[in-house]
Amino acid sequence: MYFVYVLFSLKDRQLYIGYTNDLERRLKQHKNGESIATRYRLPIRLIYYETYLRWPDAKRREKFLKGGNGRSQLKIQLQDILKELKYKNL
Repeated sequence: MYFVYVLFSLKDRQLYIGYTNDLERRLKQHKNGESIATRYRLPIRLIYYETYLRWPDAKRREKFLKGGNGRSQLKIQLQDILKELKYKNL
């Protein structure tokens, strides 16, 4: 299984989108500061994830969500939690 996930930084109020084949391990890495991408943005919170059977599908979805149209759709889909968390780019 492969996962596309969205993290929210409580420090800078921004999103981080990634993918992995082991979501639990990857979240621990993020929370322990082992990921350069989120090390200085701690604390973080998992706010969304999707599951895929194949790596190329997960990678393609991650790339889409990081782009303009995908990010816009993600904001619409998650608007309630993003408002609650005071996401600064709504």
